[in-house]
Amino acid sequence: MKIIHRFGFYMGGFSIGLVFLIFFLSGKKTSCAYGPDARVLKNIQTKKPKYSKSVQQKLNKNIIDTLTLHNIFKNADINFSKSDTKSFPCKTYFVEGEKYEMVVENCPKFVEIKKLIIL
Repeated sequence: MKIIHRFGFYMGGFSIGLVFLIFFLSGKKTSCAYGPDARVLKNIQTKKPKYSKSVQQKLNKNIIDTLTLHNIFKNADINFSKSDTKSFPCKTYFVEGEKYEMVVENCPKFVEIKKLIIL
């Protein structure tokens, strides 16, 4: 079999596979959270947040709102060198965004935002 025929069969099967993937995965909220940052941030976003007194004061004074906090988690990174991932039952993560940094305590049932630093 010539190489051009092999390439044609390969591309035909590959394109059929892509069509099936697009058909089955369209409209679903699928994501690829394979990295450690992405997994932790996804876990934090699924839980109901609680706020420390200092963060609650910033919310009450309209310095920041909850929508902005939610967007910070979408575009943030976790600094694992500053985080305490060994503590039990709640792990503490240092989340860094473009204009914000925060310390988040990730417990099994809730997330508490301990400190919020506006850069």
